[in-house]
Amino acid sequence: MGNLKGRRLAVAGGLVLVLAGAIWLVAARRSGRPLDPSRLAVVERGDLARSVVATGKIQPLAKVEVKSKASGIVERLLVDYGDRVTRGQVLVELDREQLEATVREARANLLAAQAAYERNRIEAEGPDLPFLKMALDRARALHGDGLIAPSVLEDADKEYQMGLNRRTAARSNAAVTRAEVEKARAALERVQTDLANATITSPMDGLVLSRDVEVGDAVSSILVLGAEASLVMTLGDVSEVYVLGKVDEADIGKVYVDQPARIVVESFKERKFEGKVTKISPLGREKDNVTTFEVRVSIHNPTGELKVNMSANAEIILEEKKGVLLVPESAVLYERDRKPSLEIADPGSPGGRRRVAATLGISNGIKTELVAGAKEGDKVVLP
Repeated sequence: MGNLKGRRLAVAGGLVLVLAGAIWLVAARRSGRPLDPSRLAVVERGDLARSVVATGKIQPLAKVEVKSKASGIVERLLVDYGDRVTRGQVLVELDREQLEATVREARANLLAAQAAYERNRIEAEGPDLPFLKMALDRARALHGDGLIAPSVLEDADKEYQMGLNRRTAARSNAAVTRAEVEKARAALERVQTDLANATITSPMDGLVLSRDVEVGDAVSSILVLGAEASLVMTLGDVSEVYVLGKVDEADIGKVYVDQPARIVVESFKERKFEGKVTKISPLGREKDNVTTFEVRVSIHNPTGELKVNMSANAEIILEEKKGVLLVPESAVLYERDRKPSLEIADPGSPGGRRRVAATLGISNGIKTELVAGAKEGDKVVLP
């Protein structure tokens, strides 16, 4: 009896210990250890946009490379990079001394050609032929009367025939010298144009983006075949600029002309410039088995803050919502059936957290719209 009673007491004591341990474990789980604050994020209210990003460089709406139509040496530079210029404003002047000498030489050649043509033109009219014909007719009459020798008649006939030959030759020469006059006139006009082109003017209103020559540099004409024309300056209209980026074919169907966009550049990280889609390439480009389409996003730039060739990200807005609840994308958990859920920090729950089903809206890849599942101010657990 004593042994049986002892065993009963031992079993009862063990049950008490197990029950006490279970109660302690439940209490420990309910109280839980505090979660690491770095792994918590607050459900907050804000604005969210779903977008695609086109990355590229800032480019001016219009850009012109200024090259010289005349060859020569740079004598004067009247503007520098960063200067604003207007259409017709003088930018550069080349040395005119050699060009002016060439003009004088061409003018002299034209005068000589005109003189030669005038001489041939007069000879082509045969001004002495009437007199030679009269002399021949008189010699024939006198010879018929037996008053002159046959040799005198022959001389008169010879002079007349030579006059005819001179007229024929002069007519041919007149055609040649007339062509020489036109050739000389064209040469004069060409060198006069070169002289005028020695003054290089701006073809547009805009900004000097670069100056590529210095005083004393030689420049070659863009009109000379076989020669590489010298770049003098680059001008651009930067009152409106654009980003030419690439959009993946999976997203290009959601992009349309006049679609709003925001542009971010490295120099103004905290600022977003407003723009819009102005062009979409109809032809995709394939590289490394990825097809992309060029998209142009234009931005007004009246103050010139955006500089040419700045790297830029153009965020093309596909959908935007204001004042919605937001949670980090990384806080969203997915069940096997792909239903989303969240872990909410709750000191009264096992492990200090509880899992709730969530209804989500749009996402930008970093933040996700929370339609249902938590309220503003709740803390969600991050992985």
